[in-house]
Amino acid sequence: MMTPVLYTCAGSRGLRATWAAEEAGTEIDLRILPFPPRYLAPEYLELNPLGTVPLLIDGDTQLTESCAIAHYLATRGGTTDLAIAPGERDYGEYLDYTYHADATITFPQTVYMRFAIFEKDKGWADAGHAYAKWFHKRLVKVEQRLDVREFLCADRFTVADICVGYALILAQSVGLDDGVPQRLKEYRARLTARPAYQRAVAREEAGRTALNREG
Repeated sequence: MMTPVLYTCAGSRGLRATWAAEEAGTEIDLRILPFPPRYLAPEYLELNPLGTVPLLIDGDTQLTESCAIAHYLATRGGTTDLAIAPGERDYGEYLDYTYHADATITFPQTVYMRFAIFEKDKGWADAGHAYAKWFHKRLVKVEQRLDVREFLCADRFTVADICVGYALILAQSVGLDDGVPQRLKEYRARLTARPAYQRAVAREEAGRTALNREG
C-alpha cells in the first residue's frame, strides 16, 4: 500500500489531518508548504488548482477537505475507535459534528481572519468582527453537547473531536478566545494534552522550520 502524501501549511486546517494520522498510527508523507501556497508555491496549483490546503493524495484518490481527510486517514486501514460505524450508537451525531466543525464553526473564523486580520487595511475590519460574533454564537451546539459528556460522540475520542477541537484551537491562536465558553476551553485543554496532538504539532513545526531554513 502506498504512503499517502499530505500537503499542508503548519497550523492550518490540515492539522486535523496530521493529528488524525498520529492518532490512528497511519503513515503519511507530510509536506509543509509556505503560506499562502497559491502565491509562495505556485507550482502547487498544478496539484490543487484551488490553491488551498490541505491536499491528500493517495494513489488515484485526492481529497481537499480537512475533515474528510481526517476521517479518511483514521479509517484507511479499517475500522477504528476514531470513527463511528453505521448502526453504532451516535453514528448520525458523529457525521453531524464532523461536518458541523468546518461548515458552521470554522467558516466564520476564516472570514474574520481575512477581513479583520489579513485585509484589515482595506476597511473591512467591521465585517470581520461581525463574523467573530457569529462564530461565538455558533458554539452553543457544541457547548450544550458537552454539558454532560467528555467527548462529542459514543463516550470516546473520535475524529469529530479532532475536527471541532481544531476550531477551538484556532480561536485561541487568532484572538477569538474571549468569547469561547469555559466549558469548551476545558474541552480544548483535554484534547491538546493528547500525545498524538502534540506529536502532530511538533511534526508540522519541524516541517516549517526546515522550510524556512531552505528559504
